[in-house]
Amino acid sequence: MALPFVDRSSSSLPIQIVGQSSWKKWLKEQSAARRGWLESSGVAGRAGDLAVLPGRDGKAAGAVLVLSARPSLWDFGSLATRLPAGTWRLSDTGSVSPTDAAVAIGLGTWRFERYRSNKAKAAGVKIIWPAGADKARATAMIEAISLARDLITTPSSDMGPAELAAAAQELAKQHKARIKVIVGDDLLKQNYPMVHAVGRASARAPRLIDLTWGRDSDPKVTLVGKGVCFDTGGLDLKPASGMLNMKKDMGGAATVMAVAAMVMANKLPVRLRLLVPAVENSVSGNAFRPLDVVPTRKGITVEIGNTDAEGRLILCDALHEGASEKPSMMVDCATLTGAARVALGTELPALFCNDDALADDLLDAGKAVTDPMWRMPLFAGYRRLLDSKVADINNAPGVAFGGAITAALYLKEFVPDDVPWAHFDMMAWNNASRPGRPEGGEAQAARAIFAAIEKRIRSS
Repeated sequence: MALPFVDRSSSSLPIQIVGQSSWKKWLKEQSAARRGWLESSGVAGRAGDLAVLPGRDGKAAGAVLVLSARPSLWDFGSLATRLPAGTWRLSDTGSVSPTDAAVAIGLGTWRFERYRSNKAKAAGVKIIWPAGADKARATAMIEAISLARDLITTPSSDMGPAELAAAAQELAKQHKARIKVIVGDDLLKQNYPMVHAVGRASARAPRLIDLTWGRDSDPKVTLVGKGVCFDTGGLDLKPASGMLNMKKDMGGAATVMAVAAMVMANKLPVRLRLLVPAVENSVSGNAFRPLDVVPTRKGITVEIGNTDAEGRLILCDALHEGASEKPSMMVDCATLTGAARVALGTELPALFCNDDALADDLLDAGKAVTDPMWRMPLFAGYRRLLDSKVADINNAPGVAFGGAITAALYLKEFVPDDVPWAHFDMMAWNNASRPGRPEGGEAQAARAIFAAIEKRIRSS
């Protein structure tokens, strides 16, 4: 995507930044003509109000943007799409860092137009980089999140396991990372039986994507993402309404790829590992069945209570492998349960964590960068719901309550207690457009995870 920024311009129009609490004072200082113009434009000092200010010649002389009572980067998210053509400059960014403001401006211009014959014409808006912004950091963040949005929003016809692996290979090439991809029956030979079982029914072979970057002597950080490129529900087939947006079921994989891209672009001193089991959960004669018993990489057996609880199945093999290196922290992201959406809605990812210090770092980072999440309990009392009469564990308890917790408890079985681990159960999708967050795929919690990694590494 083309960013709307320019370094400088001989002629640019100013964008004045006014806080809600300062609006009345600012308005009093304006001319009667300008006050009348603002009133007729419906600008009354509400958060997000934006008005072009006319000059004496009737042409635009500048603009004014009203920040929220608690300003955040998203106050700047629609600038590049709401201003008229021309070159503009921010007078300042208030209490929001110039880099964060630039990130929001850039992300607000993201559009998914791959399949449109008549693509929207560029608005012709250019914005001078905010003074003091870290251009390289902002650009890396915008590009990483835009990559995730593109991957999630692409239809499954063009985003299967092979295409997801190709995107990871391109990321590895860009940052000189090492990558290997285990495909099809080789998953059995290399002991990833769950990834193979879930993906074998598709004509598009399952695979395990394994990317590493950085020096082996640096602290190990492992990212794991659910890469279900389309989920029919398997033999426990989803209804049509439940299947409609299942192209986004690889949103966890896209999110950790975005985090990995930020880590590598910013050259954090870590030994990064990215693990993505990529499958399509399909229906055919060799599909895995309800009440089948399938082995795992860890060696324990799983009774299949429901083939539509497939995300936790592919993740368990990847988590066990990721934990085998004893990383200093491991994070997985997954569009795992509808129960998490019922509990927290679509805009607030659920965080489960076995380590209070890691959880606090993630929560603090989420607040600091306005990338919210909510911690939920790994309540041990519900572990009994995963008991099986014929195997070591069941992947889907036959109860209607606590589904996000039991899913997280299932994953916990594959992570040793001495590995700090966080699990995000997320929507990975914007159902409606908001400033900086157009409708479509979204890398929820990605900026927070990156900020937490950076803080922990810098302070270690």
